[in-house]
Amino acid sequence: MQTFSEIEEYIREHFTVVHAEQFMLAVEVKVGEEGRSQDIFLAELKNSDERRVLRMETNVAPLGEHDAEKCLRVNLMLRIGYLAVGDLDGMPFIKLCHNMTYDQLSDASLRYGINHLALLGDSIENTLTGGEDLF
Repeated sequence: MQTFSEIEEYIREHFTVVHAEQFMLAVEVKVGEEGRSQDIFLAELKNSDERRVLRMETNVAPLGEHDAEKCLRVNLMLRIGYLAVGDLDGMPFIKLCHNMTYDQLSDASLRYGINHLALLGDSIENTLTGGEDLF
């Protein structure tokens, strides 16, 4: 996949799109057996060398309720993705993110990245919120 429009076409065929803007999509991914779901946001970014990157991210918990040191320790254990902080409705939120350059993208790697991020994000959210599904 070399363009965001190719990514969007694939996403619309294989996932439930819940929000769309130019160069940004949000999909709902069903996770687990308890009827839980996780929204994954996909957006095109550019590196400093102008290479296009697909950013995938999901919200996991409000930062204010959690120790930043513990979050960084979790980051060290992650093999795919990383924790970051972004604002959600003006509140700092822990996000699970993963970036892939377009030259790494295939149908299989995109599907794996989305599903892995959804499962891992839901697991982290479930742990941090005591089982409450925030979204």
